[in-house]
Amino acid sequence: MPEREQEGFLSAMAPWLAIIVVVAAVDQATKDMVVKFFADKDVHGIAVTPFFDLVLAYNPGAAFSFLAEHSGWQRWFFTALAAAVCVWLLTMIWQHRDERLLPFSFALVIGGAVGNVIDRILLGQVVDFLSFHAGQYAWPAFNLADAAITLGVVLMLVGQFGDKTKNPSDPEPSA
Repeated sequence: MPEREQEGFLSAMAPWLAIIVVVAAVDQATKDMVVKFFADKDVHGIAVTPFFDLVLAYNPGAAFSFLAEHSGWQRWFFTALAAAVCVWLLTMIWQHRDERLLPFSFALVIGGAVGNVIDRILLGQVVDFLSFHAGQYAWPAFNLADAAITLGVVLMLVGQFGDKTKNPSDPEPSA
């Protein structure tokens, strides 16, 4: 790649790569704090509000413990799948580099995926610690990487299926 093109590539990708790094770093930092917090305690959960608990849970499966009960093959399968999706989403960031919402949503998904892949590689499972519940109903525990992925997917859908009648590069009408 010629130097001029390389500079253009880096300047176009830098903000989105920064978001990816920040999301993954914050995810890893919060997981580390939770693991250390519960390290010397006999409990694996603390009620914070009537509907939210801070917990320490390990998930060898995918989202919401999908395939968690299997023998371990899913660790490398989900790592490879996340890597492939990240590469694809990086190309999507480049293709949509003149936009804001879609590259931001892709960066959130990649950052969350990287955070969970780090866990899979280092621990063989993902650390989850946020647990919401109401009465007898509970949402499976999750982490900030999962939240970033979910928010990214929602924003991706908004970007893809939102108002298509107006071109994002069109100027706002003057009053």
